[in-house]
Amino acid sequence: MDIKLRNIYTAFPEGKHKVLTLSYDDGKIPDRRLVALFNEYGLKGTFNVNSGLFDIPYSEAYNERIPVTEYKSLYEGHEVACHTYTHPTIARCPKEQIALQVLEDRRVLEKELHRTVRGMAYPNGSYDDTVAEIFRSCGIVHARTVNSTHSFALPEDYLKWHPTCHHADKSLFDLAKEFTDLHKTQYMYMFYVWGHSYEFERDNNWDIIEKFAREMYGHDDIWYATNIDIVDYLDASSRIQVSVDGTFAYNPSAISVWIEVDKKPVILLPGKYTEI
Repeated sequence: MDIKLRNIYTAFPEGKHKVLTLSYDDGKIPDRRLVALFNEYGLKGTFNVNSGLFDIPYSEAYNERIPVTEYKSLYEGHEVACHTYTHPTIARCPKEQIALQVLEDRRVLEKELHRTVRGMAYPNGSYDDTVAEIFRSCGIVHARTVNSTHSFALPEDYLKWHPTCHHADKSLFDLAKEFTDLHKTQYMYMFYVWGHSYEFERDNNWDIIEKFAREMYGHDDIWYATNIDIVDYLDASSRIQVSVDGTFAYNPSAISVWIEVDKKPVILLPGKYTEI
């Protein structure tokens, strides 16, 4: 009997092979301008906030924090994630305090947003294996470091998620061009940019993120996603069940996922068998 093996690949939504995600910390006033910019150009961000610090006065206006009551409306369409309750250098904290910093931040955010909060960015870039495991036990499924990779590889460990680069990195636009030029669809690529919106005010360089947004806007082969979008989508993709002969697949998850079959995109609807 002849055997015909097919090339079946995991794919991002609509069969895309590239994803762009951004992550910004601290929930300060300039997030309002940054969110508006993201919305204008169709970018998606994860905003990591400290729910216990919003009412602390600051001498510089750009360092003031957005009220918790504004989170739900301001960040609509994006992800709100934890950044701990009071932004300590978390790897120096006792285990009990590490857990409380996460759980209290989650509790406040979830009460305000009416949705579960499962993401995180390490405050002050501080983390170790113990911190990561405590975060995991507190229901956190992804946590961003500040360690730039200058690569487009998918993370090996979502709880030690290293970004591609900071927005002030001198190679940002070289990386952007490299990313948009990638065309080999047999690979999956992720471009992950991080920073703080107040840095644009402090350094008077909003032009950087505005130029970046324009250059990244509207590419047909890029999926624009939050951190949690990526985690949940690839988790669902990992549960696809494909028949041995490669003629049909079953998607047991509650969301649609896409695969590429012999260079053609195929959507697998939730809870359905699909001929491929």
